[in-house]
Amino acid sequence: MNIEDPWYIKDIDFDPKLKQLDIWIDFKKGSKFPCPNCGKLNCSVHDTVEKVWRHLNFFENKTYIHCRIPRTKCSDCGVRQIEVPWARKQSGFTLLMDAMILMLAQSMPILKVAEMLDEHDTRIWRVIMYYVKKSRSKEDFSKVSVIGVDETSFKKGHKYVTIVVNIKNSKVIHVCEGKDSSTLTSFSEDLINHGGDPTMIQSVSCDMSPSFISGISNEFPDAEITFDKFHVMKILNEAVDEVRKLEQSTKKELKDSKYLWLKNRGNLSEKQNERFLQLKNQNLMTVRAYNIKLSLQEFWDLQNREEAEQYLKKWHFWATHSRLKPIIEAAKTVKKHWDGILNYFDSRITNGILEGINSLVQLQKRNARGFKNVQYFINMIYLKLGKPNFELPT
Repeated sequence: MNIEDPWYIKDIDFDPKLKQLDIWIDFKKGSKFPCPNCGKLNCSVHDTVEKVWRHLNFFENKTYIHCRIPRTKCSDCGVRQIEVPWARKQSGFTLLMDAMILMLAQSMPILKVAEMLDEHDTRIWRVIMYYVKKSRSKEDFSKVSVIGVDETSFKKGHKYVTIVVNIKNSKVIHVCEGKDSSTLTSFSEDLINHGGDPTMIQSVSCDMSPSFISGISNEFPDAEITFDKFHVMKILNEAVDEVRKLEQSTKKELKDSKYLWLKNRGNLSEKQNERFLQLKNQNLMTVRAYNIKLSLQEFWDLQNREEAEQYLKKWHFWATHSRLKPIIEAAKTVKKHWDGILNYFDSRITNGILEGINSLVQLQKRNARGFKNVQYFINMIYLKLGKPNFELPT
């Protein structure tokens, strides 16, 4: 607790009925302190203010620290209350208790932490939000050059937050409410506030959201956009499923076969694989659509941009001449985002890291059974996925 001269333990009391330990700290009579505002040494004590802090439990017993805090009289600054070495200003917890709260909060839902410590969850959130803000204020984004951008849902009713990740170290560096182009403006401002430079952003991985494309183009004009391959393949998967739905009305053998065409072959069960092979040998539109999708999947394994562009041209011709409307529409989408798709062979970045982070975020949301407000949700993401450095005692 950093109790050093002139501080000392004045008294200790344990109440077995309340299961509570109380510790009184005091300072030696005649002690002088530096001014908390200007640092001037040897300021006399003007008066004192009684304060109580919750400390780490003594076994299963709650522990409280009591102290009369001096207010010093400075010739330059007037009367000012000093800061004690065992707790931060305006806090009801000691620093070691803060550290315990943060450690627990990083591995379990906040309501569980509050229940374990027998505290209201609002008090726990105040600690978390204070330290998240403090740790973020010290972040250095001067070397950030490759980022991924994705949205994740906050609650039902199209409520979203946008997450920005530094691809090089898989760290969440910005979270803000919404999923429109203003979220990129928010990140650009945050980047500058943390020593970064928008012109240093070389590559951005994102989905094909027009809002993200517009925001990136406006805020990071020097960045190359790489459209995430998982989102590109999602468009093809949706097109294959549309073909299956259209054909299923006349081809009853396609009933309940949705996931045969959407899963990778290696992920099919033995029974599913047998049925897939039976259907694949039939003259079905769904099989043709599936083969076109499979061909685009192999596109990502090519070695360089020139080879990939030639391959994509042939694939596009095949898809647009397939006479399968959903596949043709998907091919048009690919054409519209041509350069961003091919940029993968220069940047070699994907939103795979973001997809993993998104899964973790949604898991935390389910475990917490939702969040009272979006700020709690944002702070939870920073706490668990922003790799914060709280600089607290352990």
